[in-house]
Amino acid sequence: MSDVRIDDLPIRDELRGKSPYGAPQLDVPVRLNTNENPYPLPEALVERIAERVREAARELNRYPDRDAVQLRTELAKYLQRTGKHPLGIENVWAANGSNEVIQQLLQTFGGPGRTAIGFEPSYSMHALIARGTGTGWISGPRNEDFTIDLAAAEKAIAEHRPDVVFITTPNNPTGNAVPPETVLALYEAAQAAKPSMVVVDEAYVEFSHGDSLLPLLDGRPHLVISRTMSKAFGAAGLRLGYLAADPAVVDAVQLVRLPYHLSAITQATALAALEHTDTLLGYVEQLKSERDRLVAELRATGYDVVESDANFVQFGRFADAHEAWRKILDRGVLVRDNGVPGWLRVSAGTPEENDAFLDAVRELKKELEA
Repeated sequence: MSDVRIDDLPIRDELRGKSPYGAPQLDVPVRLNTNENPYPLPEALVERIAERVREAARELNRYPDRDAVQLRTELAKYLQRTGKHPLGIENVWAANGSNEVIQQLLQTFGGPGRTAIGFEPSYSMHALIARGTGTGWISGPRNEDFTIDLAAAEKAIAEHRPDVVFITTPNNPTGNAVPPETVLALYEAAQAAKPSMVVVDEAYVEFSHGDSLLPLLDGRPHLVISRTMSKAFGAAGLRLGYLAADPAVVDAVQLVRLPYHLSAITQATALAALEHTDTLLGYVEQLKSERDRLVAELRATGYDVVESDANFVQFGRFADAHEAWRKILDRGVLVRDNGVPGWLRVSAGTPEENDAFLDAVRELKKELEA
């Protein structure tokens, strides 16, 4: 067995001392820590996936459609229908999860000698993928209530002149949405500093009280909207992400995509899921209702709660968030400690899972106040 450590290897300096992304999975009765959709795929969809995969398997000796034409066509139809904005295949690109979408964008528009900015706390993979692509990372400001401090953000963009600007809405881990006017202001600030790409990460937008920002794409060739099938489609195991943007952006990211990056099996499974959009969005409506119930019940119990447009809720405030996490875990419920001082995050689960969580945090509140 080798006793060589990672830091003994000639890895890049910006990776030394860093930890890989991941949420700890523990064997407990209720797991509400990774923002998964708690509802298994309906049996009719499982059967349709099997049919489509069987068809694809007959040609696995051939490479898949490297441009994923059918899948991108159906994704464009889905976005047009739900986002209230006309899009065609030329506006859509797909990859293995939204993380690969982000990676391709940073490979194309970031890289050594270039920088990206995000407003933290936010999705930590933006910074991690930036480092992985050799892109310098700038941590932008937020207000105490986790909204973006617009004046400070505009100042940071003017000062650092980043090549890529990330805006996550609804934001992970806080759950709050970014108003369209804020996105527009940041886009204009980014173009004034120098022509920069603005990436709006809408991984959780189907759970939002408001609408997608897809209509903002009109006349803004440097704007990109990133999406995923992991959350609303209940397909975290599929690993399918996609973006909507000006056709020139779609052409640009193909300069860095790996050959045949989307397998025939992935494409077949995603197409089957898109055939069952109405059923899957019905589950989304149930989760939105449960999310709102969690917000109301947590506030009634005496916790501070950040307004949520996602399928999770950030709540607090705790003198020691990790200790509170441990006490909830001791009651059989796993939530997420993201390292945001004083706060924890819980994913919306089934009604039964949410009941178990609420019972646990009510007991915790009594213990903390005793």
